[in-house]
Amino acid sequence: MNTTIRAEAADAASFWNDHAVILRREAADGVFHGFASLHSGSFADMVRMVSRMPEDERKELVIEKSGDRQYSAAEIIGLAARIDFPG
Repeated sequence: MNTTIRAEAADAASFWNDHAVILRREAADGVFHGFASLHSGSFADMVRMVSRMPEDERKELVIEKSGDRQYSAAEIIGLAARIDFPG
């Protein structure tokens, strides 16, 4: 189920609780990218995990959220700084 409308969540809980996976950036667009996931869980948990990594590790990763879209390292840092980010 797609929980976003124009890239904004129907509600904050749905946005942060959607399923997400962490992928290596170079594998994210490949044919077998579904098999290349490093971690999976809620979007909030994946944002929290990547945002706490050292910058050199973080820049090599993307988060794919429920098949909707991929978030780059810079976007992940921005998401972690949002006022509605779950503590």
